[in-house]
Amino acid sequence: MKVSPFIQKLQAAPAESYSPPTPPAVGWYFVYGTLKDPALLAEILSLSQTPPLPLYPAKLTGYSLKLWGQYPALVDGYPGQEVQGMAVRIDEQRHADRLAEYETKAYRCAPCLIRFVGEDGSDIDKQVKGSVFKYAGNLDDLADGQFDLDHWLRLMGRKKE
Repeated sequence: MKVSPFIQKLQAAPAESYSPPTPPAVGWYFVYGTLKDPALLAEILSLSQTPPLPLYPAKLTGYSLKLWGQYPALVDGYPGQEVQGMAVRIDEQRHADRLAEYETKAYRCAPCLIRFVGEDGSDIDKQVKGSVFKYAGNLDDLADGQFDLDHWLRLMGRKKE
């Protein structure tokens, strides 16, 4: 049986040339899109506590959002470009693992610098190192557009008109 040149190159590559995806860790997470909904986040994490985990207004700099079908996809942006979202503290490994499962393999966990903002979007002098789920698929599959959480929640039957 003839082995393709591609397979031969893969077999010849040193083991250290492969780096597995960064596993999710406990700590601060920047969430955007569907995870900004406190009820959905609590459901994904199987939380029964009331109130659920607190979410804090935050932003990332140097990223942008595209759409992957109906879902937002975080990708690298230009310097100074900002993405608004929320910060949440995840203190249990099982919860970090659940976030990764929810995001699927279409997203990968990546380090980021989370900047907290006021309720009005104004900068406050607080930032933390954290994690975010970035889109890991083919960038050609993304489209320009805006994600509307309220609209999505209504479409999914999670919010009344």
